[in-house]
Amino acid sequence: MSDSPFGADGAGRSNEFFDRCFAGNAVMAITRGSPVAETVEFCELAWRSGIEVVEVTVHTASAVASFDAAAAAAARHGRQIGAGTVTTVEQVHHVRSNGAAFTVAPGFDVDVARASLEAGMAHLPGVATATEVQRAIACGFRWLKAFPASLLTPAWVKALLAPFPSACFVVTGGVDAHNAQEFLAAGAKAVGVGSALNTPGQLDLLRALRPGRD
Repeated sequence: MSDSPFGADGAGRSNEFFDRCFAGNAVMAITRGSPVAETVEFCELAWRSGIEVVEVTVHTASAVASFDAAAAAAARHGRQIGAGTVTTVEQVHHVRSNGAAFTVAPGFDVDVARASLEAGMAHLPGVATATEVQRAIACGFRWLKAFPASLLTPAWVKALLAPFPSACFVVTGGVDAHNAQEFLAAGAKAVGVGSALNTPGQLDLLRALRPGRD
């Protein structure tokens, strides 16, 4: 895009990364604020279950320690891992040096997005309004985190896809196996789930989810 602050390529490589990630499965596993051992266990459960896209948040010092341990586990298992709730450039540099393949932000911060792309990572910016969606798309991003999904609802996804049909929404925040299909049916490309992964009966439902409409 002509007004992209990220150069001629913009976020193209980032979009291609998420195209590949969600080509066959519509689930991103998210763990937030758990102790180190539980975080690693959660990640390994997701990988064993066939969920390849895993996000570990880094919103506190203890969460950073859990991310570092999860990233080390990802390296041992030959997997990729992403860092979530990334809100500063300093966090970007830390997670990159510890093996993150992508970053996820609750909102759209140009400095954080630029730092992630310049560090060679894909970036998933957060959006919650038409203005934010329009700005992110103008900067070259197709893959966008719709947050918080519990407040935005599937109707929001359907409504925003009308003026922005190229948007690929990953809905997070209050999503589980029982409402995930509603978001996908509305046009979301993927869902981010957390504690539902450990809930009896939900794991099989989550594994069966596929990307939303083209």
